[in-house]
Amino acid sequence: MREPNSTATIPSGPDAARINAQLVARLERLPVTRRLTLIRIIIGSATFFDAYTVLAIAFAMPQLAAEWHLSAGEIGMILSAGYVGQIFGSLFFGHLAERIGRLPVLLITILLFVTMDIACLFAWGAWAMIVFRFLQGIGTGGEVPVASAYINEFIGAKKRGRFFLLYEVIFPVGLMFAGIAGYLLVPVFGWKAMFIVGLIPAVLTIPMRALMPESPRWLASTGRVKKADAVVSMLENEALKAGAALPEPVVRPVDPKATARSDWRELFKGIYRKRTFTIWFLWICVYMVNNGLITWLPTLYKQTFNLPLQTSLAYGWVTSAVGVIASILCALLIDRVGRKRWYSVAFLASTVPLIILTALGAVSATQVVVFASVAYAILQTISFSLYLYSAELYPTRLRAIGTGFGSAWLRAGSAVGPLLVGWIVDNFGVSYVFTVFAAVALIGGLITIVFAIETKGRVLEELSP
Repeated sequence: MREPNSTATIPSGPDAARINAQLVARLERLPVTRRLTLIRIIIGSATFFDAYTVLAIAFAMPQLAAEWHLSAGEIGMILSAGYVGQIFGSLFFGHLAERIGRLPVLLITILLFVTMDIACLFAWGAWAMIVFRFLQGIGTGGEVPVASAYINEFIGAKKRGRFFLLYEVIFPVGLMFAGIAGYLLVPVFGWKAMFIVGLIPAVLTIPMRALMPESPRWLASTGRVKKADAVVSMLENEALKAGAALPEPVVRPVDPKATARSDWRELFKGIYRKRTFTIWFLWICVYMVNNGLITWLPTLYKQTFNLPLQTSLAYGWVTSAVGVIASILCALLIDRVGRKRWYSVAFLASTVPLIILTALGAVSATQVVVFASVAYAILQTISFSLYLYSAELYPTRLRAIGTGFGSAWLRAGSAVGPLLVGWIVDNFGVSYVFTVFAAVALIGGLITIVFAIETKGRVLEELSP
């Protein structure tokens, strides 16, 4: 077994790129240790409740709409308000994470969305809920992209997809949990019970501060190489104590620009321009469809098909559940299949159940729950894994802000989806919703085929030389 490198007196300046390359090489050869698993569990717990918070309003809405006598337009605005806030949160906190680090930003975002969860309990009408959900969205919008960058920066290329997506699968599980909570709690305790459950993440800030190190890649990229070395050495020592054999690190040249300060304008220059616009369109397409479906379905079952409240919530939960199953399969297979091939096939395959639903006229709740759930499950494999793909497209100095910019368009698509459903239902009828969504999924598939790059099995620094 090889003893970890010792770089107690690390220089700075011209040698920073060389040292950064050494640290990256040492990270790449690390196994998945107990510490890394613990990091995934803690961050995954925060992401779980982020997902729960995003969808809680959908399962509160059937009762809320009846209690407040909301129109379809008001329902759409409340459902979309959180996503609009997420646009601002992902942009602001993605930028802030490049300046002050990943961990401080994660703490701030969790506290923000928990605080606004409390405020939602005291909402007295549609506009109060819209404002509180917007502010809550700022926090939830910042947490996931920064968490994605943080997790990605610890894991080597060969294990990255599986490790990351087994963390990220917690997001659709959180969506499913929102459905279970809605089914069990709302009919008995009312819509406020959904927001009371959302207060749990506040306790996560304690283990985050005590047990999680800052990203060594971020530390090295900002010139704090001694701190980065301390983190890598800790991980190496823990691996050795667990009986792992550490191979010699394979040092690859790292461009000196890797340790430069981040500049958001670089997202639109050189090789990153095409990547940036491609990932933006993928985010928009998949989330416009999936969030349009998942947030509106419980209300459609109750208001359009006149199902009882519990049945409407149960049908909504079924859609979330099949999304989780599909996500787990994706997490286990995507390192073998590849990102580009998976996304191309999934986008195109999802158009089939949506077109079938259009042809049938979506005249019954049974048709909708079957075919909409199949389309949602297929697209969920894209929506939950795009954070992995986004983080792979950019260098460390741009990773959080690039993922934040991309997920801002996720939020835009998520905001447009519910509004679009409300407008189409009011003016044309339910079946046309699925026609539009099939067209959006088709566009996503064509963009993937023409413009996306493959990232599986490649070191982050190799993808962004």
